[in-house]
Amino acid sequence: QVQLVESGGGLVQPGGSLRLSCAASGTVFSFSAMGWYRQAPGKQRELVATITSGGITNYADSVKGRFTISKDNAKNSVFLQMNSLKPDDTAVYYCNADIYADVFRWRHRDTTNYWGKGTLVTVSS
Repeated sequence: QVQLVESGGGLVQPGGSLRLSCAASGTVFSFSAMGWYRQAPGKQRELVATITSGGITNYADSVKGRFTISKDNAKNSVFLQMNSLKPDDTAVYYCNADIYADVFRWRHRDTTNYWGKGTLVTVSS
């Protein structure tokens, strides 16, 4: 079994910065892709940014130029640097990962998807 543990959420003023972290632990060999999603009150969950183990990134238009996603393959971790934060960025941010549990599954490109429990980011004065 795999656990995704998020950290770094909190309260920040508009224009401020925050860095989120997520580490996969448990039965993990490696990952195919990891990313961040968010859900604001009364809104649907949306993609924020993703990154593959090879470093290919994808961003929502609303965060391009402000957020940067990165990863550490050795630690099966993903990070989200959030700058120039706006009140509209307020949401619960969820870590997501496609995980290879072992070498067999890695060789067969067989992943399992996992979600973290989420960390709250509040942007307010």
